[in-house]
Amino acid sequence: MVQHAAAVPGNTYRYFILFMLMLTYMFNITDRMVMSILIEDIKADFVLSDTQIGLLAGTAFTIFYVVLGIPAGRLADRTNRKNMLAIAVSLWSLMAALCGVATGFWTLFLARLGVGVGESGGNPPATSIITNYFDTHELSRAMGIFSLGAALGPVMGFVAGGLLAEAYGWRWTFIILGLPGVVLGAIIYLTIREPDRGRFSKSEQEKAKAVTQEPFAKTMASLWQNRIFVRVVMANALGIIALYGFSIWLAPILMRNFEIPVSQVGIYLGIAWIAGGVPGMLLGGYFTDWLALRNPKWRAWYSAIVILISLPLLVGCLLSDNVILALVFYTLGYAAHSSTQGPAIAMMQSSVSPTERGTASSIAGLAATFLGYFIGPAVVGALSDNLVGEYGTMSLNYAMIAITVFSLITAIFAYLYAAKAVPGKETLLSPQTV
Repeated sequence: MVQHAAAVPGNTYRYFILFMLMLTYMFNITDRMVMSILIEDIKADFVLSDTQIGLLAGTAFTIFYVVLGIPAGRLADRTNRKNMLAIAVSLWSLMAALCGVATGFWTLFLARLGVGVGESGGNPPATSIITNYFDTHELSRAMGIFSLGAALGPVMGFVAGGLLAEAYGWRWTFIILGLPGVVLGAIIYLTIREPDRGRFSKSEQEKAKAVTQEPFAKTMASLWQNRIFVRVVMANALGIIALYGFSIWLAPILMRNFEIPVSQVGIYLGIAWIAGGVPGMLLGGYFTDWLALRNPKWRAWYSAIVILISLPLLVGCLLSDNVILALVFYTLGYAAHSSTQGPAIAMMQSSVSPTERGTASSIAGLAATFLGYFIGPAVVGALSDNLVGEYGTMSLNYAMIAITVFSLITAIFAYLYAAKAVPGKETLLSPQTV
């Protein structure tokens, strides 16, 4: 039996934990995406095509992430989550550092596989822990703060990665940015207390269910029948294809179209991610918590509206012939789109039972990663290789436009569809079945 912290912690400790979990998410995204700023150097050293780069940046990372995602979520629902998270952070950080000693396509491919193995065990325990330190009415803002890691991770990857690459080369960049995560894993192990899974349950019966895990088949059936969960997972995964595509391909697009050095691109994109991602993640969470008090459907409606706003902005970024204008378009589009992360995670986590939350998080992450990383980068790379003869350096831009339009339009309809499943009254979300 897992030992739990019995006492309800104060705000200082709760937000310390939230900050530490946000840092794990930041390192997660940094180690996953630092390759974006290094693409052109790796491509030149190993003489690779855009298709091969897409396989390294996305597909290699997601192979074991997809395979291990659900088992990792299941494990998070039945074991000590902070120990699991500490091990996962240390593992993926070590494998990210090993990318720096790759000797060619296949050794780098294998190291990226290892990053995916570790990261598959990251978000399920982290999001599950948050739901036991923050009640439903404050969950969107907590998830918004947690999701800041998704904005700050690329900042570290782009700014530090660009400066380190120019000073020391792409190999040392992987090593220098990877190893600190091992230290973070140790800090998590030593400082975070495992919370009571039933802390916010309203009855003794609910508290008993919170610590008694259902059989795997029953859990999967319950999640599949949960209309809110299934529809929000679908909407989030479809929308995130575009975000992941930009995170991987925007740096090489800027370098090819505007002939900007790697360190300068890193600084530009770092500023864009901070200026867009930080207010987007925070304000989206706080604003939708406020709206949801009036009608819980607003979490889904809001997500559809801001994704619609982001579509012309992101396409404008890819069509602009001025680098500053392109960055402004991207910053605004990213701010709008990223503000959906808090409400999306809140809808998914609050619609399932406590012993399903790790599994639910892993399924959501698996869906987003499969579409956003496994398929998206490889499709964009293949489209770019096919269009290069006709469009030259703009081939990557047009490939990204195609995937962005598909991603965002389908996500808008999916969020509107999800809103139909959310109770339209001032009640806490609960599992909704077909």
